[in-house]
Amino acid sequence: MSVATHTAEPTSHPHRFLGEGHEQSERKTWTVIWLCGAMMCAEILGGLLFGSIALVADGLHMSTHAGALLLAALAYTYARRHAENANFTFGTGKFGDLAGFTSAIVLAMIALLIGYESVTRILAPVQIHFVEAIPIACVGLAVNIASAWLLSSSGHHHGHSHGEQDDHAHEEAHEEAHAIATRTGDLLLEVFEDGVPPRFRLRAARGPAPDAATTRVTTTRPDGVKQEFTMVARGEFLESMATIPEPHAFDARISLGADSYTTVFEEHSHGHGATGRDNNMRAAIIHVVADAAVSVLVIVGLLLARAFGWLWMDPLAGIIGACVIASWSYGLIRDTGAILLDRIPDRRLAEDLRTTIESDGSRLADLHLWRLGPGHLGAIVSVCPKEPCTADYYRAKLARYPALSHLTIEIQ
Repeated sequence: MSVATHTAEPTSHPHRFLGEGHEQSERKTWTVIWLCGAMMCAEILGGLLFGSIALVADGLHMSTHAGALLLAALAYTYARRHAENANFTFGTGKFGDLAGFTSAIVLAMIALLIGYESVTRILAPVQIHFVEAIPIACVGLAVNIASAWLLSSSGHHHGHSHGEQDDHAHEEAHEEAHAIATRTGDLLLEVFEDGVPPRFRLRAARGPAPDAATTRVTTTRPDGVKQEFTMVARGEFLESMATIPEPHAFDARISLGADSYTTVFEEHSHGHGATGRDNNMRAAIIHVVADAAVSVLVIVGLLLARAFGWLWMDPLAGIIGACVIASWSYGLIRDTGAILLDRIPDRRLAEDLRTTIESDGSRLADLHLWRLGPGHLGAIVSVCPKEPCTADYYRAKLARYPALSHLTIEIQ
């Protein structure tokens, strides 16, 4: 028999899983749509009049990302208006990810189109009117920079190192080292967990590490539970033989022979960057930044073609731009697709949840963890307790993970 519970009262449980600054992002996206739409018309017209395929390509791409921005704005609007709609079981937080996935598909298609047209122009060059084409490309670059600045100023940051989602969450591998003043000099004590189970590491600020045989670390938790850690030498530092149970909130007493010193560790929630990322805004920024990159390549290609008569530089700029856009599109498709398929958004967080549940001898029988929206996670936790206890007990243990916006606990 099992018992299920939620983290809020059943009569008032919210399902509004929108990202922080949702309405501000919506307004700024609509503003950029009008700005890019005007520049799109100017670039396409200028490229056709003055014979620059790269300029036409830049304008065509701007038209597609103007459409993608429209999709982003509509997703923001729809998600906001239907945030409380009971027909959406887990809210409308994923509309942004759906819009981002669609935008990434559009990016991939336009990259193919630019690449095809550029190769065609290499095989059959056309005369370019440099005097007219270059200023239009510069104006296009200015518009893209302004658009990127406007979107980024909403507080959402985007990086183009599109690694696996789990990699974005590891900004800090361990807790900050605690400095402890002793008679023989300052010591540094830290909880180290960079790819390994958490253990204490103790080192001297200057000089060799203390003697492991006479050094002990004893933790005292808020509930009065004590645990002693034996230290072993690891070269320039000492390391505890036993791992440190979650949570990492306790008083730590360092015993150095007859002397002892105490420091306090407070639990800090890990920064799970992928959990809070607004992929709708990320897609919008990628479109604008991609246009800016293509604009730079267009200007460089036109200048070299005019200076040396290398007409092939103009379509070459288009090919390079297509490759850049395709790369960013791939990263966006991979990340948003994983969210839409309910892939575990952060493996480290999943392990943290397991460690927290099992810290008292309980066994985590099953765990489902998925993203509901920017900064919001859903979790279904099935626990086999070591001793009889209620779901409220485990809910309290997991309360230090603020991203768990919708938590269901099942006691086996």
